[in-house]
Amino acid sequence: MLVAEQLFLLLRRDDGKAESAFAQNDYGLSGAVLTDLLLGEHIALNDDKDPRVTVTTAESVGDPVLDAALERVRAKEGTKLSGLVTDGRLNPRDRIADSLAADGVIAIEPKKAFGLIGARYPVRDPRPEQGLRERLRAVLSGASATPGEAALLALLKGLGVSGKVLDEEKGLLSKHDLNRRIDEVASGDVIGQAVAKAIEAMTAAIVVITAGAAAASSSS
Repeated sequence: MLVAEQLFLLLRRDDGKAESAFAQNDYGLSGAVLTDLLLGEHIALNDDKDPRVTVTTAESVGDPVLDAALERVRAKEGTKLSGLVTDGRLNPRDRIADSLAADGVIAIEPKKAFGLIGARYPVRDPRPEQGLRERLRAVLSGASATPGEAALLALLKGLGVSGKVLDEEKGLLSKHDLNRRIDEVASGDVIGQAVAKAIEAMTAAIVVITAGAAAASSSS
């Protein structure tokens, strides 16, 4: 399962609603699908603080979620990573939902009231998320992480929802200890320097954007 698909499941309750208001923000999913492309070595970053992204594969990946994302990145060749994270046309939410629904993991309840009530994605088969949470519990308890698991944890931390989403999996870890453990497993030694740098840049962009949105909302 893709990192983006795993994040999609973790950010939603079994009834299909978002875990929190912030979890409705789709920048995290865009960051996750870029992470999948990086882990698969389909894209690369330059050395800028806000790195520019280039496509490194001429072929399709063979996965509808990744292929759609790769096509958009190719159309925006050389764009800064922060620009891609906030690019609405990169947002993979609907394609992820279609993929998970096709596999019988979730159902899709379309928008209602002329779009005023958002779509919901109730879980039909809880086993994929249960297995994922068990693996994350083990990693937080000291087990080795795969690059995908490490990247997923780093994204949750960057989104500011790791404590809420992993409330049961973190066991007795305090917020400080949880963040320290995530930093430990998400180091460049585990996921590679390029992916670690990308996640740092993506989460930094998300923090700036959401802080600006919150400030604008409070002043209105």
